[in-house]
Amino acid sequence: MFLPAFALPIAETPHSPVPLDTASLFREHAPSVWRALRRLGVREADIEDVCQEVFVVVHRRLRDFEGRSSARTWIYGIAVRTASDYRRRASHVREVVTESPPDELSRDDPHDALAAREARATLDRLLDQLDDDKRAVFVLYEIEELPMNEVAKAVGCPLQTAYSRLHAARTKMAEASRRMQQAPPAKGARP
Repeated sequence: MFLPAFALPIAETPHSPVPLDTASLFREHAPSVWRALRRLGVREADIEDVCQEVFVVVHRRLRDFEGRSSARTWIYGIAVRTASDYRRRASHVREVVTESPPDELSRDDPHDALAAREARATLDRLLDQLDDDKRAVFVLYEIEELPMNEVAKAVGCPLQTAYSRLHAARTKMAEASRRMQQAPPAKGARP
């Protein structure tokens, strides 16, 4: 994972008992932002760039952070909006061309790696069935395991609306999962 070259002087916020700085926020929250962005519809090839965009916004707005929510909730809110902007952009396909394959191959069991990759692909297809609002609530609550009051603050809606979106997302995910299980296997797929 990359570490931003920028470092903002420590920000004193009226509601924050602990001074905040961009580098420490990055170290603490980048892995979870990375995961959330992936589940919020950011292509794997673009996650590093979008994650960096999130922390550029954090860097620029850190002095404006009022501490009305936790830093984690505030950063997740920025991540949700950044992922939404990413999905709206028309051209976000970027390929990385290399002259040779990677030097080091994975030592993981290939069957386990394949099963994990297929599970992630299935989850991504299911998440793609949700609109942005429901997807954000589902990812933050079910995958990132934020408390619902923090999810509501991160996505900027009332608590009961967040619960309603979660219920609707769960229902739609269950329906989509049933449809996927009932669909005949694709040609050439193993039974």
